[in-house]
Amino acid sequence: MFDIGFWELVLVGLISLLVFGPERLPRVAREAALWIKKARGVVASVKEEIHHELELQDLKQSLLEQKRLVESAMEEKVDRGDSRNKQTDSKHQEDPNGQA
Repeated sequence: MFDIGFWELVLVGLISLLVFGPERLPRVAREAALWIKKARGVVASVKEEIHHELELQDLKQSLLEQKRLVESAMEEKVDRGDSRNKQTDSKHQEDPNGQA
């Protein structure tokens, strides 16, 4: 994530030692580690939530597409059924007794 080398870490350690002193440095390091751990947990939680939301959105789009396909298939079936009924009705109107 960060491109920090050995000498950069040594420099940060020396400056921290000068600023906080040898007595407070271990406590400050522990607190910094806890804050970093909490921040990573929050970031992981947000990533997981975003991933979950994206999956839900994909699922919703998929379901809407399936709904459209089913509705169009039903409309085609109804249209074919209406045209068959009209053909059947016209045959019955031509020959209501079933005789030629």
